[in-house]
Amino acid sequence: MPGASAETLRRVPLFAGLEAAELQSIADSMHEANVPAGAIVTAEGGPGDGFFVIESGEAEVTIEGQRRSTMTAGDYFGEIALLLGSNRTATVTAITDLRCHALTPWDFRTLVEGDPSIAWKVMQSMAARLE
Repeated sequence: MPGASAETLRRVPLFAGLEAAELQSIADSMHEANVPAGAIVTAEGGPGDGFFVIESGEAEVTIEGQRRSTMTAGDYFGEIALLLGSNRTATVTAITDLRCHALTPWDFRTLVEGDPSIAWKVMQSMAARLE
């Protein structure tokens, strides 16, 4: 199965300014992650070891044990982990079997180091979010 689609990634604010070919480069670097129902995808306070886009299934987001939201196909999480590697701010648990596309910070770093245009546009996107 190929990585996430470029159109799916376009909906992620961090990647909104990227051209189609740049989005496709990121999509091609992603790998499939299948998570069984009931399993924890990311744990609050744990390492920020990746970015995920949900292709199918449903996941619950909790913070300090309190349910905050439910995510389904097209939703994403962990984009800040790509840049900062900071600890997770929430726990994401699969309610049903999940099929996700995942990108590790080290794969993302290789992409941005190899394509300054991607790096510049992502940096602009982050700066805009800080305004």
